[in-house]
Amino acid sequence: MNTKVTKMPAMRDTNVVKIAVEMQDQVAQLIEFKQTQPLAATIQELCNGWGLTEPDQYALQFSENNNQNYITEKNRNEIKNGYVLRLTFSPSRTAHDILQKLNSGSNEEKITALQKLSKLSTDVTFALEFINKQGLALIINLIEKAKCKGEMLAHSLMSFVELMDHGIVSWDILETPFINTVASYVNNPSSAQDSRVVKASLSILESIVLNSSGKYGQVEKEVAFTNIITHLQTQSPVIQQNAIALINALFQKANQEKKKEIAAALCSKQVRNIIMGSVIHPAGGQVGTEMAHQLYVLQTYIFGLLEQRMNKTLDSQDQDAHDKIKELRRIAFDTEGMNATDTTVRRQMGVFAKDYKKLGFKYDINPALDFTEAPPGMLALDCMIYFARNHTESYTKVVLENSCRADEHECPFGRTSIVLVKLLCDVLRIGEPPSDHGQNYYPMFFTHDHPFEEFFCICIVLLNKTWKEMRATTEDFVKVFSVVKEQITRALASQPAGLDKFKQRLQVLTYAEITNLWQQERTSREKWESHARPIVELKEQITPEIMELIQQQRLGFLVEGTRFTKYSQRGQRIKDKFWYVRLSPNHKVFHYGDCDEKSVPTLEELQNKLAVVDIKALATGKECPHMKDVRGRKTTHQLAFSLTLDSVEVSSLDFVAPDEETFDYWTDGINTLLGNKMVSKETDNDLETLLSMEIKLRLLDAEGVDIPQEPPPIPDDPPNYDFCYDIK
Repeated sequence: MNTKVTKMPAMRDTNVVKIAVEMQDQVAQLIEFKQTQPLAATIQELCNGWGLTEPDQYALQFSENNNQNYITEKNRNEIKNGYVLRLTFSPSRTAHDILQKLNSGSNEEKITALQKLSKLSTDVTFALEFINKQGLALIINLIEKAKCKGEMLAHSLMSFVELMDHGIVSWDILETPFINTVASYVNNPSSAQDSRVVKASLSILESIVLNSSGKYGQVEKEVAFTNIITHLQTQSPVIQQNAIALINALFQKANQEKKKEIAAALCSKQVRNIIMGSVIHPAGGQVGTEMAHQLYVLQTYIFGLLEQRMNKTLDSQDQDAHDKIKELRRIAFDTEGMNATDTTVRRQMGVFAKDYKKLGFKYDINPALDFTEAPPGMLALDCMIYFARNHTESYTKVVLENSCRADEHECPFGRTSIVLVKLLCDVLRIGEPPSDHGQNYYPMFFTHDHPFEEFFCICIVLLNKTWKEMRATTEDFVKVFSVVKEQITRALASQPAGLDKFKQRLQVLTYAEITNLWQQERTSREKWESHARPIVELKEQITPEIMELIQQQRLGFLVEGTRFTKYSQRGQRIKDKFWYVRLSPNHKVFHYGDCDEKSVPTLEELQNKLAVVDIKALATGKECPHMKDVRGRKTTHQLAFSLTLDSVEVSSLDFVAPDEETFDYWTDGINTLLGNKMVSKETDNDLETLLSMEIKLRLLDAEGVDIPQEPPPIPDDPPNYDFCYDIK
């Protein structure tokens, strides 16, 4: 009896990948790279194949353009089938060769060595070797003693920036001569100066201010503010961006008086014109991601100076504040021809109290009591007196119009102004520190030397107009402000280029238009509020279908991919560093790699891969490895998530999402891949919305029919079934 034996296919070893290894002037080797074999053994085999001695002098490198890092025991798991690696001199040998050239080579050799150094310094493995061999000290000495110029200087500064970015060495090691030398490159107005020198110098000074413990004063003393502003007029967006970043750093570390000086300089017409004309307008308002963040931070710091007044209540001994309150009354009601006698008579008649009542103060006998709540505190009085002094015609019109109305329809200027200032502080988040991900800057605030006060003046006129359109009474106070807030936030969302554009947008957003928009949104997002049992059962029946639809949408979002900002292992945001991650269409592999702030890499361009089956679990928030040491940055850890892996070499892949929606979509998608339940707020919102729409569609035929809370009772059985018969 012949029995046919079927040979079972051999199981593929996941710890073995097939790769190619190149070397200069050598024929490439095709090898099987064993993840379980020590790297030294693999390098030994490669050296034997090429007849090389001293294998300890060699190391493997990735060879892709966006990743030429050395391969170590920590990152070796990134090597996948089909990769092409390069055998080159080890980090130690390379660092030694570069230092030898810098110490005793010709100028050409030094330039070549520095060019190589600036490229390799991005790799932490090489950086550590170079620093351990006193290479950083040599670079600092070259810069400090002004021993290099031109190309050598540019690459020295660029190398220094990259070496320090790893956080291996403290910024406190830098002494005054080094800081002064770097500051001189920022102060140099020469247009012939290498842009790379300026870019690196601005970045170095920013890092010194932010990361050193006591060097702020030296930088602030050595760098002329006017020279930083000059760099905003260059054609290089990176230099402009680094200049604003340095201003932000100086602003952050300055004391209150110095902050006021910086803000006054920034709000001057000359500087505002430079920011608008050279930074914002040439980009059509669509600046890069990092520039938008820096402008947002700058705007936040400038408005942050209002916090002190916002949180200060009126002191009974503050004569200036009392004078301002009197001036509000005088501008509104006193005529130019009134003499001192008339004023005395009016005071004796108690007219002042009536005037303060017409002005809309809550405490007309003593209006100072209206400013005892903080916020908005004294900031409200500052805005009111600014409006009265600088827009006198509009001010008197608002006050006199309301003083002529019936009491129940009066829009009280004093009360509404105080509440409006508090609303504007909430909208602009005054008093809150800038977020790591914030990008909402408003160009119009860079067009005036008193942006917040002008903003208030426009909005108080809007408030009075909306009050009239709504025919509101004092009982409608809250309703009016809900409409006004909607008008303001929608107008700001259009990113108006100037205050006039903001006014024009508000003219379109009338009360009728807001009501119409709300109705449309209410219709599109209407929640199903019925608790009738038939509807509840229908919901339970179709919920699995909806959840599957949401899961598919989340996976589709992961397939499209997302650009993430890079963070260090300490949870520090790395400026101008991004990476892109996307899921393969078959939902089995994550592809990721470095990218710039605008490109959307294809799957083929993302060389790093992570199989979904290798993911052990999903961690979020403070449970993430890169967030455990983070303190004081609430928004960062809330948007953080990590994929914990089974791999010994790399324990996790760490993310910080750019916003809450992206965070929810990614965590939902990963939970779906892992077979877990989706638990995000976005899932609940989407489920509610889609359920409502689906139920409405299914109940179209029942429109107008009252659905009972309970189904009708089932009737009793009939006495007989004579009515039932068979058809033959």
